[in-house]
Amino acid sequence: MTEQSAVPAKKHKSGWLNVLVDYGPLVAFLGVYKYYAPAEPEIAAEIGAIVRGTLTFMIAAVVALAFSKWRFGKVSPMLWLSTALIVGFGSLTIYFRDPDLIQIKPTVIYIGFGIALIVGWMRGNALLKVLLEAAFEGLDDAGWLKLSRNWGIFFLMLAALNEGLRYFYNLENGNFDTWLWAKIWVFMPLTFLFTFSQIPMLLKHGLGIEGLEEEETTPPPTA
Repeated sequence: MTEQSAVPAKKHKSGWLNVLVDYGPLVAFLGVYKYYAPAEPEIAAEIGAIVRGTLTFMIAAVVALAFSKWRFGKVSPMLWLSTALIVGFGSLTIYFRDPDLIQIKPTVIYIGFGIALIVGWMRGNALLKVLLEAAFEGLDDAGWLKLSRNWGIFFLMLAALNEGLRYFYNLENGNFDTWLWAKIWVFMPLTFLFTFSQIPMLLKHGLGIEGLEEEETTPPPTA
């Protein structure tokens, strides 16, 4: 047995597949909602479109989780948590048929994540390391702490932004679909930009370039 064959081959991950797993369910939700949404504002029809979209979101999230297990051989704790939140809040939305739950859900989750990460940072415990596992290979403890703190602050900022959008774009004002598309055209770009803004700090704390190329580097969407 040669030295090369004795070392297990490293399983490379495709970045675009990670993006598909993370954001595919959200895109499916938006597509189904848009298909069933009425041309003119009408609350009953809007709620019906929201319920259909939510059910699609839940199914797509579970499928994405199963695909991640099949394709990558494991499911990250972050994806488990994200899927559980999608299914849990989605079930409540379908049961109560209340679109406000969809708009409030991201705020609740962002605040929960933000407070948990900041409290963990204050106590010297990088909770993000537990959720993302080995997503940032080589990152030292100081780097994980800074990353957890920064994501905690960013999550709280997203919560405030979502509340602002929810105030102006809601079902009663006939602008619910505007809020939905903001999840794609506002929240996603902000999340990617914030993620890339952290790379210089991560590199200073031991992150290997290979980790950026092979591992998932952004938490999945929470809406």
